[in-house]
Amino acid sequence: MIVLEQVSKRYRHRDQGWFTAVEPLSLHIKAGEIFGLMGYSGAGKSTLLRLINLLERPDSGSVSVDGQTLTALSAPSLRQARQHIGMVFQQFNLLANRTVAANVAFPLEVAGWQRSDIERRVAECLDIVGLTDRANHYPAQLSGGQKQRVGIARALAASPKVILADEPTSALDPATTRSVLECLLDINRRFNVTIVIVTHEMSVIRRLCDRAALLHQGKLLEVIDVKDNQIHAQSAIGQELVQED
Repeated sequence: MIVLEQVSKRYRHRDQGWFTAVEPLSLHIKAGEIFGLMGYSGAGKSTLLRLINLLERPDSGSVSVDGQTLTALSAPSLRQARQHIGMVFQQFNLLANRTVAANVAFPLEVAGWQRSDIERRVAECLDIVGLTDRANHYPAQLSGGQKQRVGIARALAASPKVILADEPTSALDPATTRSVLECLLDINRRFNVTIVIVTHEMSVIRRLCDRAALLHQGKLLEVIDVKDNQIHAQSAIGQELVQED
């Protein structure tokens, strides 16, 4: 489903020279699985996530999603391909002057959907995340968990094959975190959507993921299986992460 082959990314800081966020690495993510990107702050998790939909273009290597090599596409073709990749953000990124329904409708409007189809699909997505009764509310009237579920509904609107979630629970309390994770798990099971989630919480990996990549200082340390909420890391950093949770 998602294939990263020897991708890397570095940035140039004006005063400090070049900084490598992601060392060359390869990663294969299976269709229909929930895959975690885990590591300490600065490990390169969010950068790697953004390489998947080319919000950050890799300095080397290739990125393929569902058999399509995104790094080889023209700008118009890449915009079309991104319609099949939903994104959930840490800070929600909702439009304050739009209602819940209008926020969910936004990517469909950009994609040129007909109004009747937009209204139908928005209603479906709000029902999926349990926010039908909040359709005409504005973001300021919602709790943090409700805002994130709006973000999930928006990511789901165009019926994507992949959803990328960048620390979607880091700003939420434990009870709300559980409800958001249950929402993502339900979407994965009902629609077989492949989900890639960035988190610094091992508890999120245990509850949600089938497998996870452990990253440290831009390097891929190992890919671990998660079975029955148990994680067995081989690398020293991985063992530290498991023990700290």
